[in-house]
Amino acid sequence: MIPVIGYNGQKVAVLGLGRSGLAAAAALTAGGAEPLLWDDAPEARAKAEAQGHTCTDLNRQNALDGVSALITSPGIPHLYPQPNKIIARAMELGIPVDNDIGLFFRSYATDDWDGFETAPRVICVTGSNGKSTTTALIHHILQEAGRPTQMGGNIGVGVLNLDPAVDGEVVVLELSSYQTDLARCLTPDIAIFTNLSPDHLDRHNGMGGYFAAKRRLFAEGGPDRAIIGVDEVEGRYLANQMSEGPNDDRVIRISSGQKLDNFGWTVFARKGFLSEWRRGKQTASFDLREVKGLPGAHNHQNACCAYAACRTLGLAPKQIEAALHSFAGLPHRSQLVGERNGVRFINDSKATNVDSAAKALQAFPKIRWIAGGLGKEGGIAGLLPFIGSVQKAYLIGHSARDFALELGATPHEICETMDRALTAAAAEAQPGEVVLLAPAAASFDQYPDFEKRGEDFVARVKALLEA
Repeated sequence: MIPVIGYNGQKVAVLGLGRSGLAAAAALTAGGAEPLLWDDAPEARAKAEAQGHTCTDLNRQNALDGVSALITSPGIPHLYPQPNKIIARAMELGIPVDNDIGLFFRSYATDDWDGFETAPRVICVTGSNGKSTTTALIHHILQEAGRPTQMGGNIGVGVLNLDPAVDGEVVVLELSSYQTDLARCLTPDIAIFTNLSPDHLDRHNGMGGYFAAKRRLFAEGGPDRAIIGVDEVEGRYLANQMSEGPNDDRVIRISSGQKLDNFGWTVFARKGFLSEWRRGKQTASFDLREVKGLPGAHNHQNACCAYAACRTLGLAPKQIEAALHSFAGLPHRSQLVGERNGVRFINDSKATNVDSAAKALQAFPKIRWIAGGLGKEGGIAGLLPFIGSVQKAYLIGHSARDFALELGATPHEICETMDRALTAAAAEAQPGEVVLLAPAAASFDQYPDFEKRGEDFVARVKALLEA
């Protein structure tokens, strides 16, 4: 646990009692604060009370009197589409509103660091797609290199549940736009921006607000190194804003598909090969196509980001390359579940939007595609340029018939359930093909979350392979 610094003897309100809220309450208590906890959900309050906390209804008149700060969970809106009424009241009263990320950055460094030979460092990863894989990949490479490291944030454990720093440690955090938008303190040593595509637009009132939330990690965080994907205009803008010129190697530009050889420091992937260039000269290159845990151009971009981060920490190219080959991938993100008779089964249940599904569809040459669920605005029209590799689609969930109408001449079958879709796809798949779950839709019509959907797919595939 990271005890929170700066609130000893003070009342601090905590709104939202999920993972981050409960961790914040414990960390505030450890730092000498008096947390006042609340969640509108009775079951969340019951869970908090079972852990020894006392809940205080923050909706009551004068409930925020004498409170030094309000710590809110990421999922609770503070601005758009409209602010939560407790947060709005805190802002009216001038009470600082923060989240667990802000508390972490104000509390992670302690006087103990004066005795360390090598100061700990924090790497933060944000962007629309690839955050989790990039974060886990950096953590894996550091582990393989024997470096002390922890991973948390939007993946793994909550930031305040991390252990206090040790000499030379590297903490790798995945941060969502919900987390970067509100944190009052953001001071990463290395900040990574993977890419940007439309998501959470209601929460940020459009693409401009969404990008602005992610940009805070760089503009207000002031990292020593900024690693920025420049395949979208927003990334190019951000790289331009952060650098003093094309030769400023404090900014490392990343691409999947473009050759970048006119800058101070770049890492890019083209035709399956990762290349590192510094001041107009290639310094390293190796083949990513045989890295089984990172299939497709989108994962090659993740590899470039992780490679760049580890190079800034002094790891050698060969050391990083070897670690990439032992990376198994993350569950529900281009996860190889198994293989039978030359047919691979891939779980990409995390592909809940058009952009992430498009990346999955471009990763394999011949696909039996399981798609559908609770479709998002715009349907799958944006996927039509990327379905040339689809041999047949097997459609499930609430949006199955809507997706069928959009697929046109592409062979498809309305299966409705995962069981029927997987059974049909496995029966018709030929050697060299991939049965791919990349739903391009939310899961809430049939599953509580994308993890449960992916777990159902994995369990059914394993039963099929063992039959």
